[in-house]
Amino acid sequence: MKLIFVHGSGNTAQVWHYQIAHFPDTDAVNLPGHLTPDEPCTSVEDYADWLHSYILGHKYSDPVLVGHSLGSAICQVYALAYPKDVRALVLTGAGARLRVAPEFLSLMRDGIKDPSGWLKNFIEPRYSRVAIEVREKVIARIAQVGPAVQLNDFICCDKFDIIDKVDKIKVPTLVICGSEDEMTPPKYASYLATKIKGAKLALINGGTHLVFVEKPQAVNQAIEQFLANL
Repeated sequence: MKLIFVHGSGNTAQVWHYQIAHFPDTDAVNLPGHLTPDEPCTSVEDYADWLHSYILGHKYSDPVLVGHSLGSAICQVYALAYPKDVRALVLTGAGARLRVAPEFLSLMRDGIKDPSGWLKNFIEPRYSRVAIEVREKVIARIAQVGPAVQLNDFICCDKFDIIDKVDKIKVPTLVICGSEDEMTPPKYASYLATKIKGAKLALINGGTHLVFVEKPQAVNQAIEQFLANL
């Protein structure tokens, strides 16, 4: 098995700091346009196709896709489009639909003109529970990616809706959610775990939408247990 970590909107592989350190022989990707010279994709489906090409190009076998937020949407679409090319899914901060609050989109549009305000008012508060040495590195990478790419990604999320087909995902799945996640609340995770046959649910007490970087020990343990049972 090969663990492949897929970050969320406007983020980079850096956000998986604790998972990369904990799990051997993994790959955390930077999606197109995220510290890469190419343009970002304009739909979850296109990101999933890119990920499929990436995995084939690296000749990874039995990939276990671990996705956060936008990344979780990409992983779900991947499993629907390429069911024979994925071993299992780990979905964090996930939902079968990811509608985005209009005020969030407005903040990012404003951030294109005022990047420092976007970082201060939108990005930094969301990482307040992350250890400072990791927080600074992650935010520095997000700043490099910029608000325009994050806006693009959030629009992709806003259009994402597989409620009518999520039950067609047939691969082993673990759904992880922080108990205090307000962006993709626990009811989203419960819905996924109910609709995907055999899916497991791990609710991490005290975690928010960034539970995997806030509570890495608990998240890593949940992933370890899931992998051991595959």
